[in-house]
Amino acid sequence: MAKKYLTPSSVKSSKSSLNKRTIMKLTAIAAVVFVVYFVAFPSQANADLYTVTKKVYFDIRQGDEFLGRVTFGLYGETVPKTAENFYQLSTGEKGFGYEGSIFHRVIRNFMIQGGDFTNFDGTGGKSIYGPRFPDENFKIQHTAPGLLSMANAGKDTNGSQFFITTVKTPWLDGRHTVFGAVLEGMDIIRKIEKTETNRSDRPLIEVKIVKCGALDLDKPFVFVPKEE
Repeated sequence: MAKKYLTPSSVKSSKSSLNKRTIMKLTAIAAVVFVVYFVAFPSQANADLYTVTKKVYFDIRQGDEFLGRVTFGLYGETVPKTAENFYQLSTGEKGFGYEGSIFHRVIRNFMIQGGDFTNFDGTGGKSIYGPRFPDENFKIQHTAPGLLSMANAGKDTNGSQFFITTVKTPWLDGRHTVFGAVLEGMDIIRKIEKTETNRSDRPLIEVKIVKCGALDLDKPFVFVPKEE
């Protein structure tokens, strides 16, 4: 059988096809690298949204069991008014706040909710600015567990109630203001999440914030909760 020789034109065509395939492969690899990089390492502009400017803590007890301490970082540069509200309610400097209040609503694979220090059932609470204050912004989204966000009864109805996500909750974006995150003690949040509840999602054994307050912060830092 006679050998088939490549003509100059066919050689050129073959090289062109090879180059196109190489370019396509390199483009695909670059796209994957780009996506992985920007998911794992958010841009500086985006990361700055998560600058922690203040820290507070909750010491939590369930029934007779002391669960431990949860530490929160507050994003005071992105949402200064909302962060300050939570901060002062944690320190009690206005004469009222979170100490002695409970987590009245717990939903597994969703969130735990607290902050109603007047009625203890999700119908009360108040902010340091008055009964309610407007939504500050929705710049930070509900992208991961451990985010601290304002509970509300609709637009511009923020008071003192808050929730902590235990999964990412994108359906809440644009409706609830994220203003902080759990820095330490996510295992305690997970334990609360798994507690038994009644039909109204209220824990059968009371989960109480027995003490809370401010913690020293040497300088602001960026903390972006990671999706689990």
